[in-house]
Amino acid sequence: MTTQELLLRTKRAKRAMALADTGTKNRALLAMADALLDNTKAILTANGLDLIEAKGAVSTVMLDRLALSEARIQGMAQGVREVAALPDPVGQVLTRRKRPNGLVIDKTAVPMGVIAIIYESRPNVTSDAAALALKAGSACVLRCGKEAHRSAAAIVAALREGLAAAGLPQDALGLVEDISRQSAHELMTASGLVDLLIPRGGAGLIRACVENATVPVIETGTGICHVYVDKDAGLDMALDIVENAKCSRPSVCNAAEVCLVHKDVAADFLPRLKARIVDGRAAQSLPPVELRLDEKAAAIVPGKPAGSAGFDTEFLDYILAVKVVDDLDGACDHIAAHSTGHSEAIVTKNADAARRFIAQVDSAAVYWNASTRFTDGGEFGLGCEMGISTQRLHARGPMGLAELCTYKYVIRGEGQVR
Repeated sequence: MTTQELLLRTKRAKRAMALADTGTKNRALLAMADALLDNTKAILTANGLDLIEAKGAVSTVMLDRLALSEARIQGMAQGVREVAALPDPVGQVLTRRKRPNGLVIDKTAVPMGVIAIIYESRPNVTSDAAALALKAGSACVLRCGKEAHRSAAAIVAALREGLAAAGLPQDALGLVEDISRQSAHELMTASGLVDLLIPRGGAGLIRACVENATVPVIETGTGICHVYVDKDAGLDMALDIVENAKCSRPSVCNAAEVCLVHKDVAADFLPRLKARIVDGRAAQSLPPVELRLDEKAAAIVPGKPAGSAGFDTEFLDYILAVKVVDDLDGACDHIAAHSTGHSEAIVTKNADAARRFIAQVDSAAVYWNASTRFTDGGEFGLGCEMGISTQRLHARGPMGLAELCTYKYVIRGEGQVR
């Protein structure tokens, strides 16, 4: 099936999704979750073929993003069930005004229509995106990277079984078969067929969508996330936070890529940091973190020079750029110059310093004494997420059900004329 044919089928299905009541959508989601589990073997077989082809072509951490297991499929199914349990945003009255002439004006949440998602090598995005779009009353077109296409096709086949079981059209969920760049361009320029495009992936994919799309786009950001260790930080807490933010899963967008350290604590903190995430991890046969250092940090601990691009790179690997800053304002200046607007954290016992940091840093999520790894729809109580928006219009941060709706005004009268 061509991409154009898929889009036409999906557009025809969007009306049925807009008419579906909450009970029907929830039954479909629960059936989709069951179908994922019922088709575990087929999904893992497809994923195994993807992994064989990807080995040697992508890094070890990217292979981890691609890999599925029974536990991960169970987690995907649980994510779909959690979306079913969330309140239905469609039809919610956001504001109500009664005018002097008796008109009642309701600003009402309604589905987007057809949501297209372009993403790369994370198969679990397939079920997350489908569940959110369908619960929000929209039809959904998915276009994944070639590394994950077999896995995504097996997942979509299972999810479509669930749709059919609940009496909803299977064409409300489709996967683009063409894995060439042409199909991505077709989605970007499918005016009249795609109501919203959401790219999830690296900087190149997002830039291509923003620059070339003729359909509305929500820009999801790459994650050059920072942790700033203030002069008033509890250093044990700071070590825990930096280690978690960098090492718990370095291949995801909410992992820390940069650690900024106040000059007053750098001589104490940086050797402890190296002992924890470099030497300590190596002693446990875990991947050690490679430190990329500015000149001041390099005078305290060994590592590689950060270089001109070291603070502007989303490593997605066991690599951490480290810079010593003069003060809190210096940290905020660095973040303003190098951040992608995703997630930043300050570690400090000083409430005034935390307030100043939070006020100055203009990112979608700003943390005080917590890891950046919490920037996630599930962790924020949204179920799963469609992505992390780093723009300011319409949606910002983890995008859940509410962010996948638009609104219209519904006006009730009793014969009023103007």
